[in-house]
Amino acid sequence: MKSWFLACCASLTLAAPAWAQQKLLPAQSEIVFVSRQMGVPVEGRFKKFDAQVQFDPKKPETSKVAFTVDLGSAALGVPETEAELAKPEWFDTRKFPQAQFQSTAIKGLGGGRYEVAGKLTIKGQARDLVVPVAVAQNAGTTTATGAFTLKRLDFKIGEGDWADTSMVANDVQVKFKLALTGVPPL
Repeated sequence: MKSWFLACCASLTLAAPAWAQQKLLPAQSEIVFVSRQMGVPVEGRFKKFDAQVQFDPKKPETSKVAFTVDLGSAALGVPETEAELAKPEWFDTRKFPQAQFQSTAIKGLGGGRYEVAGKLTIKGQARDLVVPVAVAQNAGTTTATGAFTLKRLDFKIGEGDWADTSMVANDVQVKFKLALTGVPPL
């Protein structure tokens, strides 16, 4: 029922990156989603995701990022609820196993801040998205962080009886931290 976290996949639009040697460090990265069920915040995370990054901090307009999230990896800490998410009313993971984000433009805003525009596709529904991203570097690792809110019903997440937003809110906040190697100095 927390399928709204799907949104998190969108978060993946980080400050996206540059050469083939740029790699995501999954163990140091996370995608978290927060929704409200009957007014109570419910937090979950995706355990499996990947990114293809080409990011040049000096020329962000030439950069790009593609992100995939394994929707079946959504974790809420309750196995019964996680099993519900795979069903057609929520993520329909049999038919739509992944969410995808593809950047269309990356704009530098100064001070390690970027705006990443792109298309987020979940459950066959594609929507334009603009995500603010902060980028920092430390000891050879580049970390891109950001957050955005998506509307779960735009992606047909929580169909049928679950479309009632008094039970499960339409807004889902997605927060991400993506650790990368191989990114040139800021």
